[in-house]
Amino acid sequence: MSTIRNKVQLIGNVGNDPEMTVLESGKKVIRFSLATNENYKNGKGEKVQNTDWHNIVAWGKTAEIIETYASKGKQIAIDGKLTSRSYETKEGDKRYITEVVVSEVLLLSSNTENQGA
Repeated sequence: MSTIRNKVQLIGNVGNDPEMTVLESGKKVIRFSLATNENYKNGKGEKVQNTDWHNIVAWGKTAEIIETYASKGKQIAIDGKLTSRSYETKEGDKRYITEVVVSEVLLLSSNTENQGA
């Protein structure tokens, strides 16, 4: 059971072109948003689509794969874990952020899909 602790699996569409950063140490990190959709019928029987946005982070070889193959609009599946951190703005305000750190990625859109769309 210990392998299912803090495990996140999402299938969604890349919300923005992933942004790669190379740290001083040479490590690569990529960040992007992922949209997941849930469809259901409300009390009146009307179809409703709810979209959730997730902050995604990947490191190393996984980051390189995402940079090469995942662009805005592409559908991907990710496996990872939730992390939370805080930082202070220039104005001194404390901000909190929750991110999904990717351990595996599966590219679901074909290379020709989304071209010309």
